Amino acid sequence: MALTEQNNISIAEIVLYVPALFVAVWLAIRHGFGRNAGWLYLIVFSLARIIGASLQLATISDPTNISLYIGAATLQNIGLSPLIMVQLGLIGRAIGSIRKSTNSFVTEQRLRLIQLLVLVGLILGAVGGSQSGQSVADTGKYTVSGLSQAGTGLTIAGYVLLVFSTAAVATQLSHMEQGEKRLVLAVGLSLPFILVRLAYSAESVFGNNPDFNQLSGSTNIQLGMAVIMEIIVVVIVESIGMTLNKIPKTAAGAPPAGYELPSRRSRRQGEGEHAWGSHNRNSS
Repeated sequence: MALTEQNNISIAEIVLYVPALFVAVWLAIRHGFGRNAGWLYLIVFSLARIIGASLQLATISDPTNISLYIGAATLQNIGLSPLIMVQLGLIGRAIGSIRKSTNSFVTEQRLRLIQLLVLVGLILGAVGGSQSGQSVADTGKYTVSGLSQAGTGLTIAGYVLLVFSTAAVATQLSHMEQGEKRLVLAVGLSLPFILVRLAYSAESVFGNNPDFNQLSGSTNIQLGMAVIMEIIVVVIVESIGMTLNKIPKTAAGAPPAGYELPSRRSRRQGEGEHAWGSHNRNSS
């Protein structure tokens, strides 16, 4: 049986993402799973692409198994969420560098809220994909679930907040350590490609163009707007990730020993001046 274009794309994804997975694991071990969650999400993304491609290839020997098609399509759709969370992880590390010398408008707590938003979108997309699969089994027609649409909407919102966060952090590049400035570069270079990928997801979920159908759409459009865009982002992130210095565990995101943030230093100086004035008055 001759391979289809979709089969060839799946084979290419496995060939590319298996080594990408090993690099992601190495980055997570080097830089830390907890301190830099972005690397953990890169592992999740690589696994999603490998498993999704494997499910698609499994349809060669079992072409009537609807679950394989739905599983592959669902992983294709929700895989964008971990890719965005990778970028949020990089911005989080950049903020840690900024906080060693000054305050930052974008805080780790705010980034966690954005990550939570995108994570909820991922969960809704997964559940929505399951509902779409049930719809195919019942009616023989693929129908996009409302939960899938809600999940994509949250992913779009997360991307918008990521853009604003990146712009805000970029204004404080002068406060970042020299080797850490490339984090913002990595995210900035990735954003346009993620936008194209997000547009593909939005059209496939909200639009009515059959070329963007997740089961029977155009493989050329999928290749150009989804597969290649994701590969470029992974190459950018992993290439820059391998050049980053390893942050000591005690220093990750924390000011160096003996350093006080300007706001705290000002309060201490004010308290000291107040105490000195009181002492002078008592002496006189």
